[in-house]
Amino acid sequence: MYKIFTYLLAMFIITGCAQLQPKKQAQEEVKQQTQQQTQKMKNKAVKEAHATHKMFQTVEKKDAILLQEGKNRQYCVICGMDLVKFYKTSYAATYNDKEHQYCSLHCLAEHLGEGIELKNPKVVDVTTLKLIPVLEAYYVVGSSKKGTMSKISKYAFSKLKDAENFKSKFGGEIMDFYGALEKAKEDFKYYK
Repeated sequence: MYKIFTYLLAMFIITGCAQLQPKKQAQEEVKQQTQQQTQKMKNKAVKEAHATHKMFQTVEKKDAILLQEGKNRQYCVICGMDLVKFYKTSYAATYNDKEHQYCSLHCLAEHLGEGIELKNPKVVDVTTLKLIPVLEAYYVVGSSKKGTMSKISKYAFSKLKDAENFKSKFGGEIMDFYGALEKAKEDFKYYK
């Protein structure tokens, strides 16, 4: 009887262990799948957060026109800020036969304030992302979109219609280059 009982107990344990092994494997597989799904959801949430928190001024690197040369070609010559990150507010001009780029009208004004003469100044058209002559642009100054290097935003457009559409969505005042430049110069009054 004892042998039969031991035999049955051994069979029960072996059978039970055999049944436990697939359950453990199944539980482990479910756990791994859950972890993978959780990681995918986290990755998706991070991508969405980046997409929704991307600054208005920022463009993809492939869309930015960078005219400067050398290892610092992607950075503002005055403050060192990333020109791709602040592309929609950036400017370019020639000084001493070299192309210089600025993250904002603020930095362009600072360079002009040093008494230098810039040739062929251009600004990025927010709509097309192309550089256009500063005197041909319409500027929306003081919109709800954040400014670069200034609390007062200044965005340029090659077409009046585009500037008006932007203004209707985000507010601000439409002006020419000289008006926008005067607003940029106001930033420096607070530093003196």
